[in-house]
Amino acid sequence: MLIIDTHTHAGNNWFEPIEVLEFQMDRNSVDHAVLVQHGGTFDNSYLFDEAAKREDRFKVAVLVDPEADHPLGDLERLAEQGAAGIRLAPDASFVNAGPYEMWKRAGKLGLVVTCQGDPARFASDAFARVMDACPDTEVVIEHLAGIAAAEPPWEDDYAKALGLAERGNTTIKVPGLGEICRRPARLLPEFRFEDVPPLFEMAKDAFGVERMMWGSDFPPAAGREGYGNALRGVMEHPAFANGDDLEWVMGKTAARVWGW
Repeated sequence: MLIIDTHTHAGNNWFEPIEVLEFQMDRNSVDHAVLVQHGGTFDNSYLFDEAAKREDRFKVAVLVDPEADHPLGDLERLAEQGAAGIRLAPDASFVNAGPYEMWKRAGKLGLVVTCQGDPARFASDAFARVMDACPDTEVVIEHLAGIAAAEPPWEDDYAKALGLAERGNTTIKVPGLGEICRRPARLLPEFRFEDVPPLFEMAKDAFGVERMMWGSDFPPAAGREGYGNALRGVMEHPAFANGDDLEWVMGKTAARVWGW
């Protein structure tokens, strides 16, 4: 089975160098990964340099400085360098670009927008206007619509955020269980979480497996259940036990969206 991890971080200033990620990928038979630039780092050269050394194993999703003099030009240059995507928030704003210009330019350049937020921001009328303005831009909703960061009560916002599935240019990332479940009081030899909420099932009902993709969130996932368990928790989840569901979630959707 093709396995693609669509949400990883690596760096020479924060997190871990790419060799640590690659060790975990090799150990768990993960074929490809998307390197998502981490917040506050607008120099994407490390990710480009390291990805280039490894042929086509990695794709890079960049950040652009919101205070840059020419952010649209910066995005075009990053696309020329080989960027596959850009990371934006639902309410992203740039001092020297209009409210929808970066989203539209990403679409014209063939870049995926990997979108970081929480259910309230994804469910907002303001984000709906962004999506209305950019129907040709591929948007990947991170972290199961950011449900782990949601303040209670979150149910209505999450349901509304999943309504983004009505737009054909959206897909959603599925994290490891450690991101959405309370850590057990005792870490028993058998890996398991108690009281797993039906968040995967709700996302599947909305998007369908052909628009869902796994993303580990490594290395933060290492401090939760660990990389291998972030993979196993999704692969062994009953929501994806039928037919070729797992093949889509673990690789086929990502291969289509990210160009592998």
